[in-house]
Amino acid sequence: MKTIKDKQILVAADFAGFPLKEAVVEHLKKKGWTVTDIGVKSKDEKNPEMFHRIGLKAGAKISEGEFERALVFCGTGMGIHIAASKCPGVFAGVVESVPAALRAITGNNVNVLAMGAFYVAPQMGKDIADAYLSHYLGSGYEWWPNFYEFHKLACDELNNFDYEKFKAKGFEVEKLGDYPIELKDKPETT
Repeated sequence: MKTIKDKQILVAADFAGFPLKEAVVEHLKKKGWTVTDIGVKSKDEKNPEMFHRIGLKAGAKISEGEFERALVFCGTGMGIHIAASKCPGVFAGVVESVPAALRAITGNNVNVLAMGAFYVAPQMGKDIADAYLSHYLGSGYEWWPNFYEFHKLACDELNNFDYEKFKAKGFEVEKLGDYPIELKDKPETT
């Protein structure tokens, strides 16, 4: 598997996400990342693949264990993320800010991060990519007690989710455990 630790990342974009993807890829390459691009490769590409087909291909590379994470881009980030999410084991999310990217990885273990070129400026896209690629589930961004355990449990239950079992049990979630968590004000730092 190509991992973040080894500075390996998968990227994919449709024609609308192409300009943002190009800005982010250029930035990452300057920082020493090896980038594998499976989407539209030119603004003048003839018959570019549609967003959902590219999203499915990116999701499949995650499902098959070829890559640990992917950055995907379309006009809104929504369509390509929905398509990637159809693949087993994909936790996809759409973000438009650095705090959202940090929460996506540290709290939700997102392995496919989508951005929309209609809403995310190139510099913000670079900052989002940097934040996402420099963190892991529970890597310290959040300060809440039991934050990691609470979110790890959620990820484990989602990975084990079987819709037919869920349906057969009257739509009751098969729990793997529980961890208490509550919203609190962030403590003051001195």
